[in-house]
Parts: sequence; structure tokens; C-alpha cells
Amino acid sequence: MFLIDFKNRKSISDQIVDNVKGLVVSGVLRTDEKMPSVRELAEEITVNPNTVQKAYRILEGQGYIYSSQGRGTFVSDRSQIRVSKEDILESRAIIKDGIDKLYYAGLSREETRRLIEDVIDEREEWT
Repeated sequence: MFLIDFKNRKSISDQIVDNVKGLVVSGVLRTDEKMPSVRELAEEITVNPNTVQKAYRILEGQGYIYSSQGRGTFVSDRSQIRVSKEDILESRAIIKDGIDKLYYAGLSREETRRLIEDVIDEREEWT
């Protein structure tokens, strides 16, 4: 269920965060579904439990999961997900850089718009 690439430059905790976010947003993990314990997930993907704990803290802070004392960790309702202004600004900067590269490569405004639409359409859950 969780795909970790140990050769990836992205940290393992960030990869766990991205995995869980994708599974929640796509509906694979459903509201109030129990998450694996820190220890279970650490054993499953063969990483240090502290790494999983760090990812779970991030996910809880962003509203993707919640903890219940003595019961475990569960998937939050999607309405609880919070996107920080910093994440939005960072994403905007990345998009701008990509558009600049296409502009410098000579793509027209319409070609760039079509390319962006194609990338959006590749997100099956948005179509």
C-alpha cells in the first residue's frame, strides 16, 4: 500500500506523508478508517518508527489523520484537511517556474494552456 523509494532524494517521512495524502484524497483510505500503528507501518516499510511518527505528526497537523487516545490513529474527514498558505505559495512558484521554462522554449500561450490542462486531466480523480 505504501511505496517508499529509498533512492529518492525526498525524505522517507515526506514520502510517507505523500503516500497517505494520495490514499486519502483518492478515497482508498476512508474517513474513520484505522491507520496502521507507528510500529506496524515501520515494520511494513522497514524504516525507523521515529520516521513514521514524524510523518504522522505532519499528517495530523494538516488534518489528514487524527489520534484517539488508547484506540489508535484514524483517517479524518476530507473537510478537515488544511492547506497552508506556504504550500499554496510554494506550489504557485513551482507552476510559475514551469510556465517560464515553456515560454523560454518558445511554446505559445495556447500550447502551454493545453499542456497544463493535459497534466490536470491525468489526475483521474479530478475528471
